[in-house]
Amino acid sequence: WVNGDHFGGGSSTLAAVAGYPSITVPAGLVHGLPVGLSFIAGAWQERRLIEIAYAFEQATKARRPPQLP
Repeated sequence: WVNGDHFGGGSSTLAAVAGYPSITVPAGLVHGLPVGLSFIAGAWQERRLIEIAYAFEQATKARRPPQLP
């Protein structure tokens, strides 16, 4: 699917139910639409999760400002 999730929950549903932290960062574009990559960590690993997500963002430079008409 290109326009939204094709299943009932988002990528963070199971992590939220289990009590694990998750974060989604920009990962690029698919057919001109923004997509994200979700990272999930173990309980109480928020600091490490943010470090990993930040490193991914810095390495990929996928974040782009929106192009408004």
